[in-house]
Amino acid sequence: MDAVVMAGGKGTRLKMGEKPMVKILGRHLIERVVLALEDSSLERIAVAVTGSVPATRQWAKDRDLEVLDTSGKGFVADMVEAVQDAGMNGSVMVIMADLPLINPELIDYIMEIYREMQKPALSTHTPLSLHSKLGRRPDSLFNYQGQLIVPSGVNVLNGSKIEEEQEDYHLILERIELAVNVNTSEDLKLCESILGDIT
Repeated sequence: MDAVVMAGGKGTRLKMGEKPMVKILGRHLIERVVLALEDSSLERIAVAVTGSVPATRQWAKDRDLEVLDTSGKGFVADMVEAVQDAGMNGSVMVIMADLPLINPELIDYIMEIYREMQKPALSTHTPLSLHSKLGRRPDSLFNYQGQLIVPSGVNVLNGSKIEEEQEDYHLILERIELAVNVNTSEDLKLCESILGDIT
C-alpha cells in the first residue's frame, strides 16, 4: 500500500504560517505524521503540496521525500491530482498532515482492516462522545446508523478509481490519535499536553 500525505492547506485558522511546519515539542506536524508512516509497513510515501506551502515543499525535498505538486483547487481535486500524477493504481492511504498523534501501529491496523473488509475504500471516524470527553468541537459530524461520528482524516482508496465515488467501509475507532487534528491553537495545546504525557 502507498500513502499520500495531504499538506497543501493554508492553515488560516491556526494563524501560525504554514500549518504542516508548525512545531509540537520540537517536531513539525508533518514530521510526526511522516515518521509514523515510515515506521509502518507502507511501501511508498509521497507528500502532496500546493504553491501555498513553499517551506513544507522544501522540507519534504530536503528529507528526500517524493513531492507531488498540486494546483490547490481544493482537497478532493488535489488528492485526485496527486494520486494520478504519482501513478498510484493500487491501494492508497490518504492522510492529513495535521494528525500529530498518529502512530505506526494504528496505521498498520487500519491497513489490516481495509484488506479484511475487501471494499474499494475505507474511511476512519471517531465517535462524537470522544470529542466531548476531550472538550473539543469537531468541524464536521454526521449520523451513521444512529451513531454520531466524526471523520478523522485517514482514508484508504483504490488509486485506479480515484475519480470515482467508491463504496467505503466506515471504521469507527475510539482512538485519541484519530480524534485530534490541529486546526486551532487550542488543538495545538491539547496535542502538546497529550504528547507530553506520553513522553
